Amino acid sequence: MTKYPEKFPCLLLAGGLSRRMGGGAKFLQELGGQSLLHRIIDTLRPQVGEMVLNMNMRVDDLGPPELPILPDSVGGFAGPLAGILTGLEHFNAKGLTASHMLSVPTDAPFIPPDLVARLTAPLGDNGETIVMARSVGRVHPVVALWPLSLAADLRRALVEEDLRKILVFAERYNRIEVEWHDSDGDPFFNINRPEDLEVARGRLEKGRL
Repeated sequence: MTKYPEKFPCLLLAGGLSRRMGGGAKFLQELGGQSLLHRIIDTLRPQVGEMVLNMNMRVDDLGPPELPILPDSVGGFAGPLAGILTGLEHFNAKGLTASHMLSVPTDAPFIPPDLVARLTAPLGDNGETIVMARSVGRVHPVVALWPLSLAADLRRALVEEDLRKILVFAERYNRIEVEWHDSDGDPFFNINRPEDLEVARGRLEKGRL
């Protein structure tokens, strides 16, 4: 297996409008004494290199640690693909030697501590491979390793083709899915509605992290 020269950079996706949560910054909702955002940061910090936040709304106080905030580099609230493009272009501009960028949504509070190790394992020597997480019978396309080399292709797909579906774009390339089997619950459970937040709180109370 290829030994990668540095930790992968990470893009935290918070570019949506959170309509199902009543609007506002969904990732600031509290869970277990922390905001969703800071819970995810704490889990990912040992696993990744530079971390940035893709966000299109104004939030006055995110609290520490401060992260660079990147609004979408294409207009029109084009969905998570626009956020992924923004991250790819940002890290390419920095001239990183890393081959991939990790994307993770900010509404998934149970991200596993071995996420990057598990996603990296099948990469081998193929730097053009997209690796996505899978659990409970479905793929999670926003929890993925993205080759930095795909930035130009993705911009064309968004701007010239008006493409919005992550899997439609990803199917154009070599793609691997890594399966998680967790008896304590879906590690990629995400919070879209107020009732989802209550489910997550119940899961914490039962010790099902």
